[in-house]
Amino acid sequence: MSSNALGLFGDPVSALAAAGTLKDAGFARPELMSPIPIHGVEEVLGPKKSVIRRFTLFGAIFGGLGGFALAAGTAVLYVHPTGGRPVITFPPFLIITYEMTILFGILATVLGFLISARFPAIRERVYAPETAVDKFAVTVTCDNEDTFSRAAAILRAAGAEEVRNIREGE
Repeated sequence: MSSNALGLFGDPVSALAAAGTLKDAGFARPELMSPIPIHGVEEVLGPKKSVIRRFTLFGAIFGGLGGFALAAGTAVLYVHPTGGRPVITFPPFLIITYEMTILFGILATVLGFLISARFPAIRERVYAPETAVDKFAVTVTCDNEDTFSRAAAILRAAGAEEVRNIREGE
């Protein structure tokens, strides 16, 4: 059963140093909770990769293809006399293709934002209420007791006021 090591700090500098030490020690993805923005988090933990742009891209591609298929399918299904010209022509269909590209791109962006912000909570996240007021917390996932004791030692050495063992499901 996995657990999480949570260290509470009184100042952001020691919390940031602890997160960097945990990352250098080989722990996967330490997380930092703070009541205020901390300058330099990206340099220590690395920038977070955003998946929202992929949602936008695939939504726009799906919308563009769907818009063109809608216009072309309607033209083929309800054939009008065209006087020898092709039934499926690109210039008139580009308008609906463009509009559907924008529409589906925007809808996919909103969906990507909701998923990225974890609004439908898929898993329970570690939370310490003190971090909403005046404390800074660093959490890291531990697979066993040895990993937890190693993480707790690193957190205490960095100046943690308190180290908690939070098991999943509690």
